[in-house]
Amino acid sequence: MREIVSLQCGQAGNQVATAFWNTITEEHCLDDDGFFVGDNREQSDRLEVFFSEASNRKYVPRAVAVDLEPATLDSIRSGKQGHLFRPDNLISGQSGAGNIWAKGYYTEGAELMETVMDAVRREAESCDALQGFQVTHSLGGGTGSGMGTLLLSKIKEEYPERMLATYSVLPSPKVSETVTEPYNAVLSFHQLVEQADATFCLDNEALYDISTRTLKIKQPRIQDLNNLISKVMSGVTTCLRFPGQLNGDLRKMAVNLVPFPRLHFFTVGYAPLFSAASQSFQQLEVPELTQQLFNPNNVMAACNLYNGRYLTVSTIFRGKVSTKEVEDSIQTARTKHSPYFVEWIPNNIQTSVCNVPPKGLKTSATFVANSTAVQELFTRTASQFSAMFRRKAFIHWYTAEGMELMEFTEAESNLHDLIAEYQQYQEAGVDDDLGYEEGEYVEEEYLE
Repeated sequence: MREIVSLQCGQAGNQVATAFWNTITEEHCLDDDGFFVGDNREQSDRLEVFFSEASNRKYVPRAVAVDLEPATLDSIRSGKQGHLFRPDNLISGQSGAGNIWAKGYYTEGAELMETVMDAVRREAESCDALQGFQVTHSLGGGTGSGMGTLLLSKIKEEYPERMLATYSVLPSPKVSETVTEPYNAVLSFHQLVEQADATFCLDNEALYDISTRTLKIKQPRIQDLNNLISKVMSGVTTCLRFPGQLNGDLRKMAVNLVPFPRLHFFTVGYAPLFSAASQSFQQLEVPELTQQLFNPNNVMAACNLYNGRYLTVSTIFRGKVSTKEVEDSIQTARTKHSPYFVEWIPNNIQTSVCNVPPKGLKTSATFVANSTAVQELFTRTASQFSAMFRRKAFIHWYTAEGMELMEFTEAESNLHDLIAEYQQYQEAGVDDDLGYEEGEYVEEEYLE
């Protein structure tokens, strides 16, 4: 088994993860208490990837849920899946992080960290062949950003060989929950660049637009947005959970998607997306799915992919589809969108095909792209950060927790470097010499 341990941190992280567990318990035919009620071997064959089996044939998620205030975890305990999770793995503080990154990283979060790591170790030790960890958190609040990134660095320290994927909800351009969001996000990016192997960038505003424009939901609730994210999470992990014709996993995906260690920020999309009213008019064949995948309106982060270029792309198709049909339609899309692909990485689309469709659909597809357009997300946050940091607004909340101004400056310059790197590769042509002696760049990167 290639197990994955799931970590959910902060209010947003726990809500997103709850939607994910809802989705995969349905797909694997588990009831709300974790007992298998299906009649198909395919559904139960690889349950061990995300669930460990207790003595009474009950399947328990390999999940650790953390929050610095008890409210969110209380609502999980009292929710319909409250009996699904192991009670020791729901760990909450009392004071909250008050939307301050430093509280999550240095003070309140650090105090809880040993308890959390004990739970993580317990889950990791019960695995036969641990593939890695997936973390869901948001970068705008205090717990998800501060404690979430502290958790990443601790895991990277203890399990350096394992994959570390994060589903990170970024601050939206127009919707701001809190005034300190830019600080929290930039300080988090500083950590994500170094610690994570793959970061799937999500954004509430883009999800809101998809819900209103495409799904025609007049007033989307947070639950509707989280369901969209859970579709992508379910798609990315499909090939680990079910048998497929062309198998992919987190490591294969990272190898195909990450050309340089720092550039591991992905935008994601999903198909089919349509309103309930137009369901009977849809044709869910591979060409239609592919067309939807490359449609910028389906991207779950507020950046326009036509403003950048794809470095690499990974697509995961589900259902009874032939691999040849998938390869052909992806090749057609690659030709059609060729101006938006860098030409110095040949064959830069990876495909995986899994035979088991999602609940209620015949076919579906998930799209993960490493596009240079993702720098728009960083540029927007960086400019808001600079505007406040120049005037030292709200800084006293962070310095009171023991932070120094130097950390803000370092985080800001690291983010500017990341933006510059994406820009540099966006403009690079086939014959461009980026100024490295042969072999020098690789050595430097890995000697560090």
